[in-house]
Amino acid sequence: MASPDELGYRIRAFREMRGMSLRALGARAGTSSSLLSQLENGKVNPSIGSLRRIAQALGVGLADLFDDNSLAPRHLLRRADRPELEMGEGARKFALTRPPLHHLEVYTGEFEPGGSTGDEAYVHGDSQEIFIVIRGTVTLWLGEDQYVLEAGDSIDYRSGVPHRMANTGTEPAEVMWITSPPTPDEEDASIHFPE
Repeated sequence: MASPDELGYRIRAFREMRGMSLRALGARAGTSSSLLSQLENGKVNPSIGSLRRIAQALGVGLADLFDDNSLAPRHLLRRADRPELEMGEGARKFALTRPPLHHLEVYTGEFEPGGSTGDEAYVHGDSQEIFIVIRGTVTLWLGEDQYVLEAGDSIDYRSGVPHRMANTGTEPAEVMWITSPPTPDEEDASIHFPE
C-alpha cells in the first residue's frame, strides 16, 4: 500500500501532467481543492470512493494511483501493441494514444471494401473530432449530410452529431480520428489490448 506521501505525489504528478489546477480537479472529482491540497501533501487518507472519483477525473485507473510505474512515459506504442476497439463488420479501429493523455485521443482505422462502423449512426460525448482519410475512399454520414472523402481529405465535426463511416470504394481504406477532449468512459467499455 502506498504511503500518504507517495499517493499524494502521484496525484499531484498526474494533475500537473494534465495542466489542471487543484480547483479544476476538485470540480471534476466533486471534492474541495483544500482537501486535494492536503491529500497531495500527504496530510489525509481519503476514502476509496474519493480516490475513485479523483482517478476518474484524472483519466487514470484507481490502480495507477498506487503504481510506481504509472508515471513512466509511454511515448512508444508499437503497431502490434495497439489497443483495438470493437467496430462494425469489415472494419477495425486501433488506439494510437493511451492514458494518461487527457486532452486528446487518436485512433487509426482500417476498412475493407464495404466495411463500415455499422448500419446505425452513433454519437460519443460532445468533443471536437477530426476525421482524415489516409488511403482509399470513405463515405461519412454526418447528421443529414453525406460526404465522400478520398485520400488526404479531412473533415471536423462535433462527436455529439450522429455519424457513421463506410468504405464505399473498391480498395481497402485507412483512416484516422483525432478527438479532443477524449470521449468519456469509451476506453473502459470497448478497447481490447492484444494478448
